[in-house]
Amino acid sequence: QVHVVETGGGLGQPGGSLRVACAASGIYGRDALGWYRQAPGKQRDLVASITTYGETNYAASVKGRFTISRDNAKNTAYLQMNSLKPDDTAVYYCNAHWSNADAWGQGTQVTVSS
Repeated sequence: QVHVVETGGGLGQPGGSLRVACAASGIYGRDALGWYRQAPGKQRDLVASITTYGETNYAASVKGRFTISRDNAKNTAYLQMNSLKPDDTAVYYCNAHWSNADAWGQGTQVTVSS
C-alpha cells in the first residue's frame, strides 16, 4: 500500500522562507513526486515536480524562488520556498505518480502573512 505524508509548512513572512517535505512509501521503481497547491476558491495547481532521475518541472509563478529536490534513498521530496509572497498562501499537497497510478497526501497549510 502506498502512503504519502507531508511535513513542514506553517506560517511564513513575506520575503521569508519555508520548507515542506513529502515522504512516499510503498512505491517500487521509477516515480515522480510533485507538489500542488490549492487556495480557497481556486483549483489545485502544480507547483513543482521531480522524477527519480532528478528531472524537475516548475510553475512559472515559483521559478527562481522555489527549489524541489529529493533523496531517493528515503523516497522523499523537499520543496524549499524562498522569497515568499502572500499569493503563495494555500494548502500544499504532495502527489506521487508511478505506473499510471497516483496517491495524494493529506495536505499541509502554508500561510504567508506579516
